[in-house]
Amino acid sequence: MSASSYEQTRSELETYFDQTAVEAWKRLTSDAPVGRIRRTVRAGRDQMRETLLSWLPEDLSGRRLLDAGCGTGAFALEAARRGAQVVATDLSPTLVELASERLPEELRGQVEFRVGDMSNADLGDFDHVVAMDSLIHYQLEDVMGVLHQMTSRARRSVLFTFAPSTPMLAAMHTVGRLFPRGNRAPAIQPVAEDALARTVSLELGAQGWSVGRGYRVKSGFYTSQAMELTAR
Repeated sequence: MSASSYEQTRSELETYFDQTAVEAWKRLTSDAPVGRIRRTVRAGRDQMRETLLSWLPEDLSGRRLLDAGCGTGAFALEAARRGAQVVATDLSPTLVELASERLPEELRGQVEFRVGDMSNADLGDFDHVVAMDSLIHYQLEDVMGVLHQMTSRARRSVLFTFAPSTPMLAAMHTVGRLFPRGNRAPAIQPVAEDALARTVSLELGAQGWSVGRGYRVKSGFYTSQAMELTAR
């Protein structure tokens, strides 16, 4: 992992989600009315969340789970409802505060919200690590760096999503560069699925990890690919 590129991207994400886009993100992750494009993104994220949840045991009692890049806490909430003890972390203090506010009172003893880097070793060890749409802005080298750190602290599975390399995403990536830097989100970094799977197998296979299930969600302007890593 290149420290300079990872830290630069992380800084851009922190600024974007804590300042530039925080109001839009609040609406997108609520039941508030949104425009047609954002409705497709909301639907896609809902479908991806359900997919990742379906890859976890229905009963998570006694298990510890990291929600890496928790945003407004939707995944953490559902995992806690299944009985998991959840640590939910995000770069944005504003989104973490909102996630805490949205958490039902009866689940507060099961979710610990933290502001910070999802790869911080101080978060501890977990049975499962989930990083939904938290790695889509990072280059392959940085994605692998984070996965190395996550798998070193996970006992059972690591579930994550990435932006698959498709013609539409490539076009959107190009168009996004036309907007003034202050008005655009940090660029999504498309990654070729086969190249990622080969790299994961090569770098993490010796540590006892293998590539499991995969699933792609495409909903209007939302495209994301899920990958499951399981400990052997």
